[in-house]
Amino acid sequence: MDKYEVVKELGAGNFGVARLMRHKETKELVAMKCIERGRKIDENVAREIINHRSLRHPNIIRFKEVVLTPTHLGIVMEYAAGGELFESNLHCRLGTSSSS
Repeated sequence: MDKYEVVKELGAGNFGVARLMRHKETKELVAMKCIERGRKIDENVAREIINHRSLRHPNIIRFKEVVLTPTHLGIVMEYAAGGELFESNLHCRLGTSSSS
């Protein structure tokens, strides 16, 4: 994870933390899902990585790389600004906007 610096935390879930990261050389912003390693987690995440790596569509967040440390696994993905998709969809269905 040496080539990225933390910008801010985006959120947390049952298995880890999502962080906004900046590539130190290119300055590109990416999202990194940081998950504590363990045998069961590694097996499930390996399946997610294999599936996500093969997806190529303009409406799907692009997988970039996997970063490993002795204690954590980081899944680096394209960063899509704009907040939670669920919240955006909820506002559309209710006829409200997040700026109101």
